[in-house]
Amino acid sequence: MKIYSFLFIIILVVSLALTLNSYSQSSSNWHLPEGAVLRLGKGRVTDIAYSPDGTLLAVASPVGIWIYDAETDEELDLLIGQTGTSYYSCVTFSPDGTKIVGGGTRSIDMWNTDTKQHIRTISHIPNLTEPGGTVYSVAFSPDGKIIASSGLHGDPSRYGLAHAIRLWDVDTGQLIRTLIGVRLNYLTILDLVFSPDGKKIAGRTGRTDTPHVILWDLDTGTETYLYWQSFFVAFSPDGKKIAGGYGPIFIWNMDTAQRRLLSGNYGMINSVAFSPDGKIIAGASYDKTIRLWDADTEEHIRTLTGHRSSVRSVAFSPDGKKIVTHSLYGEIKFWNVNTGQLLRTIAGHSPIIQSIAFSLDGNVIASGGGDETIRLWKTETGEHIHTLTGHTAGVTSVAFSPDEKIIASGSYDNTIRLWDADTGEHLHTLTGHTNDVYSVAFSPDGKKIASGGWDKNISLWNADTGEQLRTLTGHTSSVYSVAFSPDGKKIVSGESFPDYTIRLWDAETGEPLRTSLTGHRSTVYSVAFNPDGKKIVSSSRDKTICLWDAETIEHLRTLKGHTRPVYSVAFNPDGKKIVSGSWDGTVRVWDTVTGQQLRMFTGHRSYVESVAFSPDGEKIASGSGDGTVLLWDFASLPLTEDVNSDGVVNILDLVAVANAFGEAAPDLNGDGIVNILDLVIVAQAFGNTVAVTDE
Repeated sequence: MKIYSFLFIIILVVSLALTLNSYSQSSSNWHLPEGAVLRLGKGRVTDIAYSPDGTLLAVASPVGIWIYDAETDEELDLLIGQTGTSYYSCVTFSPDGTKIVGGGTRSIDMWNTDTKQHIRTISHIPNLTEPGGTVYSVAFSPDGKIIASSGLHGDPSRYGLAHAIRLWDVDTGQLIRTLIGVRLNYLTILDLVFSPDGKKIAGRTGRTDTPHVILWDLDTGTETYLYWQSFFVAFSPDGKKIAGGYGPIFIWNMDTAQRRLLSGNYGMINSVAFSPDGKIIAGASYDKTIRLWDADTEEHIRTLTGHRSSVRSVAFSPDGKKIVTHSLYGEIKFWNVNTGQLLRTIAGHSPIIQSIAFSLDGNVIASGGGDETIRLWKTETGEHIHTLTGHTAGVTSVAFSPDEKIIASGSYDNTIRLWDADTGEHLHTLTGHTNDVYSVAFSPDGKKIASGGWDKNISLWNADTGEQLRTLTGHTSSVYSVAFSPDGKKIVSGESFPDYTIRLWDAETGEPLRTSLTGHRSTVYSVAFNPDGKKIVSSSRDKTICLWDAETIEHLRTLKGHTRPVYSVAFNPDGKKIVSGSWDGTVRVWDTVTGQQLRMFTGHRSYVESVAFSPDGEKIASGSGDGTVLLWDFASLPLTEDVNSDGVVNILDLVAVANAFGEAAPDLNGDGIVNILDLVIVAQAFGNTVAVTDE
């Protein structure tokens, strides 16, 4: 009996260990940037692709390439390049299914499909001094020996600045050929597809005024310009037709050079695909639908509805029985081709995160995004709790009431909505703003809500009833941010062009108290009081952060270091530090007394829209245009400026940076190259140690 009991205990312990290990390896923890402890959300969807055998679905995102089981939707892996910094805009499988290729920032990455091991990185822009950006499209030749890629290519000595199609040897990664013609110069090639016989490449240009399709003959190198506007391009399986169009779908007959328009009033089409047998054409539309046509008779078969936003792409399963689509809001949906039935939806992907807030106990994070929703997450585990729906446009701002019972959200739909924080139930809709609402804030006692918006007004509301109490007028342009003082007696606000002012208001009477006269030179995006109410921090499009005396609005100090507009700022709980998020993709922490930069977090694949300290000051949350929220461990993160990792920033770190000039690392400011700017960052952090102490 004792033996069985002992064995039971061993099994229990092993099972628990495996469970804990499985938890630690949940998708929220996969491939986190240094210093991050959790990822909320999977990022925006930029492209989707079926594996040739139909068992896998690859989803490109700014975070990486997500691999799903195409039948169960289980997350199998997240693929990232060796540097871990690529923003993936496109993905495809090799014809034999053994390789996955993703196109990202300046490069192409290749992985083994079975092992998920990274094979190689192909630099689409091999010289870091050349201008260049995202690889827009990748495609395998039918025999799997060549990869074609499109993207910006700069070679001033030969071509000036042009958008090139490049052909690469799959086995070696070597460049075979670059296709640049007179008509291609200055035209962005966004989609590429090989003809079924591999002799031609079709690409559609990205010019918004007159997008067209270009056809390349790979044997002769000749270029055919199909003079019809197109937002998409696809070959039929037999290679006899090309589908394209700028809204309506045109079918181009390769033999007769004639084109026909598919019937129906179906709005702007984003993507088109032929079924594997060539009998059906599917089109994904701006009007949130997917339409199917008979490819022979060109008659409309059916319309699939269910997406909440414009459908960006459509792809058939290899057996032709299912269609997978993705929308602007990140929804990935599977459909039955024969019946049009919606089979299932993959959740977790979302577009831009515009606002985040911690609950006062720090246990929950609310995120508001471009998909019209507010999502609630458990801070410790990343578990998704609720999705709050009701807004009809992107959510710009979220805030918890002091008692944590209510969440307020502002939106581009001109409204503020109040929600039950526990159940997610919608409580009230506050109407009164005549345009976008950019910011919402609760008073410290939770009885009032302040909101600011495009209509130049600040509104005060009763938090219990939703009644509008008064309107504060005086701003001459959009009010991007509002905040209550800790005692609830004042409101601070920041505005846009042309004044760029910080204004102080009496929260009870609505009377203006003070207006800043100098400081920022562009739109003020974010404002906040420090915990004792004596200082105000603001951030601006002018790339700076300013500190102000909260009584006089006297400008005290300007914090510089961000290389692009600073969209969000917040104080930590003791008021001695400030966190900032910028369009340069970084999150930075500053000392309020010295103005010195203490930390820099890098890892977001797009601009940072919102930042917040946890109530205990040990963690920072940041929301980004990449569609994710990252939670950073502020208490234990090593110093970014401590390049040699000896625990202190000193002359040795300066030497290390100076010796790496012109290289890709250690790139402290995230601009892609080590230069004088990185040297300045180290110099500003001189004397800082790993443990940040309060003085």
